Amino acid sequence: MAAAQVSRARVARRIATAAAYGGGGLGLLGVGLIGLLVTESRLAVRAVGLLEGDPPPADGVYGAAFADPESDQPPLVLAFLGDSTAAGLGVTAGEETPGALLATGLASVAERRVRLVNVARSGAQSVELAGQVELALPHRPELAVIIIGANDVTKHTPAALAVRQLGETVRALRASGCQVVVGTCPDLGTIKPVQPPLRWVARRLSRQLAAAQTIAVVEQGGRTVSLGSLLGPEFAARPEMFAADRYHPSAQGYATAAMALLPSLCAALDLWPEESGPRIEAEQVLPMAVAAAAAAGRSGTEVAAAERLGDLGRRWAQVKLRLRLGLPDSSESIPEAGSGSANSHPGTGDVRAT
Repeated sequence: MAAAQVSRARVARRIATAAAYGGGGLGLLGVGLIGLLVTESRLAVRAVGLLEGDPPPADGVYGAAFADPESDQPPLVLAFLGDSTAAGLGVTAGEETPGALLATGLASVAERRVRLVNVARSGAQSVELAGQVELALPHRPELAVIIIGANDVTKHTPAALAVRQLGETVRALRASGCQVVVGTCPDLGTIKPVQPPLRWVARRLSRQLAAAQTIAVVEQGGRTVSLGSLLGPEFAARPEMFAADRYHPSAQGYATAAMALLPSLCAALDLWPEESGPRIEAEQVLPMAVAAAAAAGRSGTEVAAAERLGDLGRRWAQVKLRLRLGLPDSSESIPEAGSGSANSHPGTGDVRAT
């Protein structure tokens, strides 16, 4: 195992253990390091700029074109929680948000309408997930997608605290019978306006948090998909994958991320047998911390409990690298008229909210 992966596994387990026992003192950045990087952070904020306005309205019922018109089956309820990446900041139309794209993708596979309830907020940190769960649960979601972590890194939230709050959120959703898929903290080192040495620090902290998130989520019965630097190489080659701020994804960028998440969403709902689903490029069963570290270092990797190991499933995890699924044509992503309203709003006091 590579030295970096061993180190990441050790740190991830330490953070997750502190989270489980109520520790909150393991900061993502040391005090001295924060002081050294203040100037770099301010320059990065200026270079990135700000996106004005709210994410577009996206709540509603999707996929009527894929459903049996004679079926009286109610729509499957998909909840979206997290920060502005979950809310879809950076696009101009609701059907371009990741929630709408995945609702349409699920509908096409399930041949059933999907109702999207998006309670994500721009600028949200993990501490705000508890409030978002309270908004989502009355809708009785069958599946929840959470994308969180970037603001915990940029706002220096203690890692153990952020991970504990995410774990509690997953536990509450699972207790209600809802399946959970978490897109772990993206690699902030891939953001082009962020320059070294801040870029190197951001990459390390992002991956450490992503690995710790994976341990907490899987131990609470959810599964994770590593977003990592998933969009980095494509963004470098294709500037149109960025929104105007060169920080948030554009419509094409969100579509790329949605294609990576969709197979795991379908698997969580047992929408197809594993043998007939999308081809799995690689699969392993590894100790939990090792699996989390490996996933953090390879974007698009899914981690779930190794169920076949019975009682050992909490300590071992199944790691899968699934091939991306293509999304239906965007014309199918328009919700039924009058089927919902937007729930996504920007947070306050966060000049570099994601």
